Amino acid sequence: MAKTERLILIVEDEVRIAVLLQDYLHREGYLTHCVSNGLDAVPAVREKKPDLVLLDVMLPGRSGMDICREVRQFSRVPILMLTARVEEIDRLLGLELGADDYICKPFSPREVVARVKAVLRRTATDAVFPADDISIDEEKYRIRIRDKTLDTTVVEFQLFKILAGNPGQVWSRGQLMDKIYPDHRIVSERTIDSHVKKLRKKIAGVLPQRDIIHSVYGAGYKFEK
Repeated sequence: MAKTERLILIVEDEVRIAVLLQDYLHREGYLTHCVSNGLDAVPAVREKKPDLVLLDVMLPGRSGMDICREVRQFSRVPILMLTARVEEIDRLLGLELGADDYICKPFSPREVVARVKAVLRRTATDAVFPADDISIDEEKYRIRIRDKTLDTTVVEFQLFKILAGNPGQVWSRGQLMDKIYPDHRIVSERTIDSHVKKLRKKIAGVLPQRDIIHSVYGAGYKFEK
């Protein structure tokens, strides 16, 4: 089967399980990289930039829960947790930490592959940002660029989310106003310009040589990397 060029990082200390998962993923055209110690997981995510992480909960060196928590501080890579701990609290905790799904041991390798495909399809559909050096936490209204957090207002956060979530699309000031102010309060188009100007200044603080929010003369604004 042709390569998908999608890289799956397998974090699993049981060699038999890791090899089995690797074999089945290879058959479906995925690339893989394996680590067996929890201490190596976060560095592997940073270095390899995988498209999905298969993360065991019980690992030597560091738990999968701790790894998931740290990865979510800098990356939105999909995480599918593998666990033999079937208590509901563990499942919920894993998802609350930012995992995209979980699967309980013992499992069928075919089931894992199916879940990998499902998570990748879902996250591709739901993806907000076009690059892994930009991430958002909608619950905390937090934007991170290159591991640095932007100190934005709620309106600036919403502006960034709208523009970055639709790269290349030109948004008129009126469209942005309708999105940001659904109660249709009376604000001038200059208000949008002011918010964009402040947002650009904050982005320039972490990306001094890159302009990712562009003005389109006579039309509005768009996001492009």
